[in-house]
Amino acid sequence: MGLKRTDEFRQDAVRIALTSGLTRKQVADDLGVGMSTLNKWITAHRDTDVVSKEDLSLAQENDRLRRENRLLKEEREILKKVTCPPKPPAF
Repeated sequence: MGLKRTDEFRQDAVRIALTSGLTRKQVADDLGVGMSTLNKWITAHRDTDVVSKEDLSLAQENDRLRRENRLLKEEREILKKVTCPPKPPAF
């Protein structure tokens, strides 16, 4: 039988999973719980005030900015390759 977790632990786990920017797998691994357990907790606490609307909107904005930042870095690397052709070998 698994370890019984407190309600406070579950609520903190849900808050971390929804606002940290980490994947649910990373959060589950870090907290030492299974993915299915974490998903059950998130489903159970979805309609509660575990995460405020403001925190949730900030987490969504952070996710959007992370995706945009990753895309811009990829575009920059592509442009570097196009504008800086490799130097010919010296003999």
